[in-house]
Amino acid sequence: MKKKLQKIKLNILKLIKKIVVTIFKKTYALFYKRIKMDHKTIIFVSFHGRGYSCNPKAMHQYLSTHEKYREYTFIWALKDVHQQIDNATVIRYNGLMYYYYMAKSKYWIINCKLPKHMLKKEEQIYLQTWHGTPLKRLAHDILASDDVKFYRSEITFKQMTSTYDNDVDKYNYMISPNPFSTNVFQSAFQINEERLIDTGYPRNDYLVHVSVQEQYKLRSEYGIDKDKKVILYAPTWRDTSFNSKGYVFKLEANFKRWKEVLGDEYVVIFKPHYLIINEYVNDLELEGFIIHAKATQDINELYSMSDILVTDYSSVFFDYANLNRPIYFYMFDLASYQKELRGFYFDIYQTLPGEILEKEDDLLQSIQSGTYDYERLQAFNSEFNSFHDGHCCEKVSNIIFN
Repeated sequence: MKKKLQKIKLNILKLIKKIVVTIFKKTYALFYKRIKMDHKTIIFVSFHGRGYSCNPKAMHQYLSTHEKYREYTFIWALKDVHQQIDNATVIRYNGLMYYYYMAKSKYWIINCKLPKHMLKKEEQIYLQTWHGTPLKRLAHDILASDDVKFYRSEITFKQMTSTYDNDVDKYNYMISPNPFSTNVFQSAFQINEERLIDTGYPRNDYLVHVSVQEQYKLRSEYGIDKDKKVILYAPTWRDTSFNSKGYVFKLEANFKRWKEVLGDEYVVIFKPHYLIINEYVNDLELEGFIIHAKATQDINELYSMSDILVTDYSSVFFDYANLNRPIYFYMFDLASYQKELRGFYFDIYQTLPGEILEKEDDLLQSIQSGTYDYERLQAFNSEFNSFHDGHCCEKVSNIIFN
């Protein structure tokens, strides 16, 4: 009886929430056009308000420090409204002021897909920066049957692609990081080539210009000795691994084994994907060897600090390759990943700028040996990072604001 009452209560709460959301959406649709647009206001959103990061961060830092844009107002929508950002007003993501400024701002600079109910005025400019070069198939390019379900919400293939279509219809510009993405985005997002701008990602200006002094400065802030070798382990999320609260990642890395093989010469920074909700507990036996970075942390500084990247199917390696440092691919679940999930755009054995390793001990031995094929990395950069010349922010700004 008690469980039955709880279920009834839960259903009532869901119904109330649905009614409130419906009323809000209809009210918003009636009033967003009445809010006067400001031609010198820019709103930034990164990963649905999870942090000050990625391409929107790079664009904000560029614009807010150039005299040409001195009179502009910069708005950042974040879930954590207590975070302070220089030269910006912080508002709550998805709060009332968020909807007000989405209607008021002439420019939207955003790196993630917006929900269908977000409405855009014809004269507003929506710059979709996106957030990576795709290794895994995206949107319309996913090879799936009609009965396959997507995400935690378990929507159909048609429903999933429609969420992209609705957002893409609003884009004025979408950034392409390389010629490969220019082709892929046209099929995956069904976007016409005229709206794709071949500028490269603004966030990679930092990696092109970063100095050894900056690397050591960051290491000092993390308490890492400058003589240590730093490994950044940054795996991605799995579409099929989630619970009622969000996506989870089962860590298949025995860091005690890593320490045993690699020794005190190394420090490992573990950075989960931003969608992952797991809380990883520090092991006292690994103190000084493993550093747990927050899932929502901007990864650019972690790139700069590290000497080696270990990843799996994450697109982080496309950016990291700009540093010309070794990259290893630890794909412990490759067989199941290829069968069950989205599939790849290219032959990973031919194209990836590093060795694919399915066994942990093989990974550790490869790192310990210090052998790495830099010619393979150079060929990869020629194909995928030719746009990244350290002036991507400038190139994007000249297009958007001129």
